[in-house]
Amino acid sequence: MIFAAGLGTRLAPLTNNKPKALVEFQGKTMLNHAIEKLTAAGVNRIIINIHHFADMMAEYIHNIRCDAELLISDERDFLLDTGGGILKAAPLLCAEDNFIAYNVDIACDIDLKALYNTHLSSGNLATLAVKDRESTRKLIFNKEMQLCGWHNYTTNETKISRKFENNAVNYLAFSGISIINKRLLDLITETGKFSITNLFLRLAQNENIGGYVHDGLWADLGTIEKLKKAEEIFR
Repeated sequence: MIFAAGLGTRLAPLTNNKPKALVEFQGKTMLNHAIEKLTAAGVNRIIINIHHFADMMAEYIHNIRCDAELLISDERDFLLDTGGGILKAAPLLCAEDNFIAYNVDIACDIDLKALYNTHLSSGNLATLAVKDRESTRKLIFNKEMQLCGWHNYTTNETKISRKFENNAVNYLAFSGISIINKRLLDLITETGKFSITNLFLRLAQNENIGGYVHDGLWADLGTIEKLKKAEEIFR
């Protein structure tokens, strides 16, 4: 599933007349980059959620030619955030035992097959791609790389999901990609609009939510400044 429904307000004025997913990066839309990344890894069925400029997005998706079946999860009536988006798309996602959740506004050279295979061998309910990089918010993992909490460096807020030894923790930034076992869909008790990160933190109290540390290039495309920086990084 590609999360592509966001308003993209931080990318204005580029998003004044189009959705964030259709903003271009290196000559292609963010959506095209995400689809190409997923299909190159062997994905043959992709759900894309839409909200902002929903009609434009639906028409654009309809005209994409690729090696995967493209399906739409329509959120035009109410934007549901990443967790709510997963819940709404659940009937479409449960066709496979495991699926990829992918933020449209990122660029990376992560090996998705390696991430997927690591998830399968781990037995995790979900496996999150993470990286040691600068970020105002980081996930906390124990020495076994199981999710234990979250910390916001701006507000100094910390959320703890499970106990851990202070001398055996890793603070890592989420890369916007996760592999999720469909069993997670049955464990969602939240309703309406909610974050997938908060869902992971709640489930980590009793379930194994793992972290997969990846190397290589990664960039946030969510603001004008970050988009320009990414153009330089991936040149």
